[in-house]
Amino acid sequence: MESIIKQIEDPELLSQIERLVPFHGYLSSGAFIGLQMFNIARKVLDIREGDRIYVTSETRNCVPDPFQILGGATAGNNRLKIKELGKMAVVVNKQGPEEEAVRGVRIILDAEKTKAYPKLHAWYLNTAKLPHTEVLPELLAAGEKVYSWELVELEVPVRAKKRIQRCEKCGEMFIRYNNELLCGTCTE
Repeated sequence: MESIIKQIEDPELLSQIERLVPFHGYLSSGAFIGLQMFNIARKVLDIREGDRIYVTSETRNCVPDPFQILGGATAGNNRLKIKELGKMAVVVNKQGPEEEAVRGVRIILDAEKTKAYPKLHAWYLNTAKLPHTEVLPELLAAGEKVYSWELVELEVPVRAKKRIQRCEKCGEMFIRYNNELLCGTCTE
Protein backbone atom coordinates (compact mmCIF):
# COMPACT_ATOMS: atom_id res chain seq x y z
CA MET A 1 0.00 0.00 0.00
CA GLU A 2 2.84 2.37 0.81
CA SER A 3 4.05 2.37 -2.81
CA ILE A 4 0.55 3.23 -4.04
CA ILE A 5 0.15 6.06 -1.54
CA LYS A 6 3.56 7.45 -2.56
CA GLN A 7 2.24 7.81 -6.15
CA ILE A 8 -0.47 10.20 -4.99
CA GLU A 9 0.52 13.83 -5.38
CA ASP A 10 -2.81 15.46 -4.52
CA PRO A 11 -2.66 16.53 -0.84
CA GLU A 12 -6.46 16.54 -0.51
CA LEU A 13 -6.71 12.96 -1.80
CA LEU A 14 -3.94 11.90 0.58
CA SER A 15 -5.80 13.52 3.48
CA GLN A 16 -9.01 11.75 2.48
CA ILE A 17 -7.20 8.39 2.36
CA GLU A 18 -5.63 9.05 5.78
CA ARG A 19 -9.13 9.57 7.21
CA LEU A 20 -10.66 6.64 5.31
CA VAL A 21 -8.14 3.90 6.08
CA PRO A 22 -8.64 3.77 9.88
CA PHE A 23 -12.41 3.72 9.37
CA HIS A 24 -12.45 1.05 6.64
CA GLY A 25 -9.51 -0.92 8.00
CA TYR A 26 -7.31 -0.72 4.89
CA LEU A 27 -7.37 0.83 1.43
CA SER A 28 -9.44 -1.62 -0.60
CA SER A 29 -10.27 -1.20 -4.27
CA GLY A 30 -13.96 -0.83 -3.37
CA ALA A 31 -13.29 1.85 -0.76
CA PHE A 32 -11.12 3.75 -3.25
CA ILE A 33 -13.92 3.48 -5.85
CA GLY A 34 -16.27 4.96 -3.25
CA LEU A 35 -13.75 7.73 -2.61
CA GLN A 36 -13.54 8.53 -6.32
CA MET A 37 -17.35 8.52 -6.54
CA PHE A 38 -17.51 10.85 -3.53
CA ASN A 39 -15.16 13.28 -5.27
CA ILE A 40 -17.11 13.12 -8.54
CA ALA A 41 -20.33 13.90 -6.63
CA ARG A 42 -18.61 16.81 -4.86
CA LYS A 43 -17.57 18.28 -8.18
CA VAL A 44 -20.82 17.67 -10.09
CA LEU A 45 -23.11 18.89 -7.28
CA ASP A 46 -20.75 21.58 -5.92
CA ILE A 47 -20.74 19.97 -2.48
CA ARG A 48 -18.86 22.08 0.03
CA GLU A 49 -17.50 21.24 3.48
CA GLY A 50 -20.45 21.15 5.87
CA ASP A 51 -23.12 20.48 3.21
CA ARG A 52 -25.48 17.69 4.18
CA ILE A 53 -25.49 14.96 1.60
CA TYR A 54 -27.77 11.98 1.15
CA VAL A 55 -26.45 8.80 -0.42
CA THR A 56 -28.07 5.66 -1.72
CA SER A 57 -25.43 3.02 -2.33
CA GLU A 58 -26.35 0.11 -4.57
CA THR A 59 -23.86 -2.14 -2.77
CA ARG A 60 -22.99 -2.60 0.87
CA ASN A 61 -19.42 -3.64 0.06
CA CYS A 62 -16.79 -0.96 0.74
CA VAL A 63 -18.25 1.81 -1.50
CA PRO A 64 -20.41 3.46 1.22
CA ASP A 65 -17.54 3.96 3.68
CA PRO A 66 -16.03 7.15 2.17
CA PHE A 67 -19.48 8.75 2.18
CA GLN A 68 -19.74 8.00 5.89
CA ILE A 69 -16.32 9.20 7.02
CA LEU A 70 -15.87 12.09 4.56
CA GLY A 71 -19.47 13.12 3.86
CA GLY A 72 -21.09 12.42 7.23
CA ALA A 73 -23.84 10.32 5.60
CA THR A 74 -24.52 7.38 7.89
CA ALA A 75 -27.31 4.88 8.42
CA GLY A 76 -27.68 6.29 11.92
CA ASN A 77 -28.46 9.84 10.76
CA ASN A 78 -30.64 8.46 7.97
CA ARG A 79 -28.52 10.06 5.25
CA LEU A 80 -27.10 6.76 3.97
CA LYS A 81 -29.35 4.11 2.50
CA ILE A 82 -28.13 0.85 1.10
CA LYS A 83 -30.13 -0.89 -1.61
CA GLU A 84 -28.27 -4.14 -2.10
CA LEU A 85 -28.53 -4.36 -5.88
CA GLY A 86 -25.01 -5.69 -6.32
CA LYS A 87 -23.95 -2.69 -8.41
CA MET A 88 -20.93 -0.44 -8.03
CA ALA A 89 -23.18 2.62 -8.09
CA VAL A 90 -24.36 5.44 -5.86
CA VAL A 91 -26.93 8.22 -6.00
CA VAL A 92 -25.90 11.39 -4.16
CA ASN A 93 -27.81 14.59 -3.50
CA LYS A 94 -27.56 17.59 -1.22
CA GLN A 95 -30.21 18.33 1.37
CA GLY A 96 -33.30 20.11 0.11
CA PRO A 97 -36.71 21.23 1.39
CA GLU A 98 -39.32 18.52 1.99
CA GLU A 99 -41.65 17.72 -0.91
CA GLU A 100 -39.47 19.58 -3.41
CA ALA A 101 -37.29 18.18 -6.16
CA VAL A 102 -33.52 18.28 -5.76
CA ARG A 103 -30.80 17.54 -8.24
CA GLY A 104 -28.71 14.48 -7.60
CA VAL A 105 -26.17 12.43 -9.48
CA ARG A 106 -26.03 8.69 -10.10
CA ILE A 107 -22.47 7.44 -10.57
CA ILE A 108 -21.45 3.97 -11.76
CA LEU A 109 -18.19 2.16 -12.29
CA ASP A 110 -18.61 1.57 -16.04
CA ALA A 111 -17.54 -1.89 -17.25
CA GLU A 112 -17.09 -0.61 -20.81
CA LYS A 113 -14.68 2.05 -19.61
CA THR A 114 -12.73 -0.32 -17.33
CA LYS A 115 -11.70 -2.34 -20.42
CA ALA A 116 -8.86 0.15 -20.94
CA TYR A 117 -7.45 -0.97 -17.56
CA PRO A 118 -7.06 -4.78 -17.77
CA LYS A 119 -6.41 -5.54 -14.10
CA LEU A 120 -9.24 -3.29 -12.93
CA HIS A 121 -11.54 -4.82 -15.54
CA ALA A 122 -10.66 -8.39 -14.52
CA TRP A 123 -11.12 -7.52 -10.84
CA TYR A 124 -14.45 -5.80 -11.51
CA LEU A 125 -15.84 -8.65 -13.59
CA ASN A 126 -14.36 -11.17 -11.14
CA THR A 127 -12.59 -13.02 -13.96
CA ALA A 128 -9.31 -12.99 -12.03
CA LYS A 129 -8.46 -12.85 -8.35
CA LEU A 130 -6.24 -9.81 -8.00
CA PRO A 131 -4.94 -8.19 -4.83
CA HIS A 132 -5.85 -4.58 -4.15
CA THR A 133 -2.19 -3.64 -4.64
CA GLU A 134 -2.55 -4.53 -8.34
CA VAL A 135 -5.95 -2.89 -8.87
CA LEU A 136 -5.39 0.38 -7.00
CA PRO A 137 -2.64 1.72 -9.33
CA GLU A 138 -5.00 1.34 -12.28
CA LEU A 139 -7.81 3.07 -10.39
CA LEU A 140 -5.42 5.88 -9.54
CA ALA A 141 -4.21 6.16 -13.15
CA ALA A 142 -7.77 6.05 -14.53
CA GLY A 143 -9.18 8.70 -12.22
CA GLU A 144 -12.68 9.67 -13.39
CA LYS A 145 -12.28 7.96 -16.79
CA VAL A 146 -13.80 4.65 -15.60
CA TYR A 147 -17.03 6.18 -14.31
CA SER A 148 -20.25 7.29 -15.92
CA TRP A 149 -22.72 9.60 -14.28
CA GLU A 150 -26.00 11.27 -14.97
CA LEU A 151 -27.97 13.96 -13.24
CA VAL A 152 -31.20 12.76 -11.66
CA GLU A 153 -34.11 14.56 -10.05
CA LEU A 154 -35.19 13.32 -6.64
CA GLU A 155 -38.16 14.32 -4.55
CA VAL A 156 -37.34 15.02 -0.92
CA PRO A 157 -39.80 12.96 1.13
CA VAL A 158 -41.75 14.32 4.05
CA ARG A 159 -40.07 13.22 7.21
CA ALA A 160 -42.33 10.77 9.02
CA LYS A 161 -43.29 11.80 12.52
CA LYS A 162 -41.73 9.42 14.98
CA ARG A 163 -44.13 7.97 17.54
CA ILE A 164 -43.46 5.35 20.17
CA GLN A 165 -45.95 2.49 20.39
CA ARG A 166 -46.26 -0.56 22.64
CA CYS A 167 -46.43 -3.73 20.54
CA GLU A 168 -49.78 -5.42 21.09
CA LYS A 169 -48.17 -8.86 20.87
CA CYS A 170 -44.83 -8.76 22.76
CA GLY A 171 -45.40 -5.60 24.80
CA GLU A 172 -42.07 -4.00 23.86
CA MET A 173 -41.86 -0.38 22.75
CA PHE A 174 -41.05 0.35 19.10
CA ILE A 175 -40.94 3.30 16.73
CA ARG A 176 -44.23 3.56 14.89
CA TYR A 177 -44.20 5.44 11.60
CA ASN A 178 -47.61 4.56 10.21
CA ASN A 179 -50.48 2.70 11.84
CA GLU A 180 -48.60 -0.42 12.89
CA LEU A 181 -49.91 -2.24 15.95
CA LEU A 182 -47.09 -4.81 16.03
CA CYS A 183 -43.34 -4.28 16.08
CA GLY A 184 -41.15 -5.49 13.24
CA THR A 185 -40.11 -8.60 15.17
CA CYS A 186 -43.70 -9.71 15.67
CA THR A 187 -44.65 -9.10 12.06
CA GLU A 188 -41.80 -11.24 10.62
